[in-house]
Amino acid sequence: MDSEGGLSAGESADRRQSAFRRRLRSGQFAVTAEIGPPRGADMAPVATKAAALRGWVDAVNITDNQSAAVRLSSLAGSIAAMSAGVEPIMQLTCRDRNRIALQSELLSASALGIHNVLIMTGDHPRQGDHADAKPVFDLDSTQLLKVARTMRDDGRLMSGGNLKPAPNWMLGAVENPPAPGTDARGDGGAHHDLATRRLASKVDAGAQFVQTQFVFDVPTFARWMDQIRDLGLHERCFILAGVGPVRSLNALQHLRAIPGVHIPDDVTGRLTAAGPDHVAAEGEKLCSEIIAALADVPGVAGVHVMAIGAEGTVPGILERAGLAAHPAAAG
Repeated sequence: MDSEGGLSAGESADRRQSAFRRRLRSGQFAVTAEIGPPRGADMAPVATKAAALRGWVDAVNITDNQSAAVRLSSLAGSIAAMSAGVEPIMQLTCRDRNRIALQSELLSASALGIHNVLIMTGDHPRQGDHADAKPVFDLDSTQLLKVARTMRDDGRLMSGGNLKPAPNWMLGAVENPPAPGTDARGDGGAHHDLATRRLASKVDAGAQFVQTQFVFDVPTFARWMDQIRDLGLHERCFILAGVGPVRSLNALQHLRAIPGVHIPDDVTGRLTAAGPDHVAAEGEKLCSEIIAALADVPGVAGVHVMAIGAEGTVPGILERAGLAAHPAAAG
């Protein structure tokens, strides 16, 4: 990374007020968490959850109609997090908007002082609560990353129109680590699996940080990080490994069905053996152990804790993992 930790020299000084960016650039282990906005016209639940995480996380993701279900917008939720003194990462999916609306949303985020935007393609509407909704997908996440980078660095829309002033944000993306047995390397690293190539394309498009899907298999994830380091991607983009507590046996079965999530048999056995009354406590303990192990993997810049609906467990999980609270405020 350059001297500003992946930032171009021309980016304005006000962007450097981002606590999340400062943490990443310092080389300290960063922590982000995730908050799902409510299904209702009220920002208070987001602010309350964010306040409980203040000092423990460097930023909070505000999801964008996650699982293709209607909720308060990510933009509104980001404003609520800022009001609670926690820096937001506004998620933006390509599912529901064409390129006009996407660019408008990006401009609005910057104008409102939102320093971080995480760009995703998004789940198909048939997976959500309006299965008959018409999907848009005018752009995919890699294409939108390129658009956002051009808006920021060149001050130019897709149409060629100039932006005065140009917007400011740190751009993020997501990726699914490969499952065991999908490592395509066999010749000293000349070939890499699909996940690694896909990650490289997102970094080329403009991603400055990447949050991964849940990690339960640290050795397999560490081998993937070997590939990432082979390509020098960890020097161009901050990698935050996704983690989260399994709170019930039903949740365990749900996670096992999610594409991109691999849960080893020993983890399944451990959580199942805990029994219905103790699986939540065991899941939190396991999450802490995974975070501690990931902190020792070279190239990992931090973790992204996904505990939607159980955000109050995050401070305890982090403390058990050996991570201390630290001052963090909205930039």
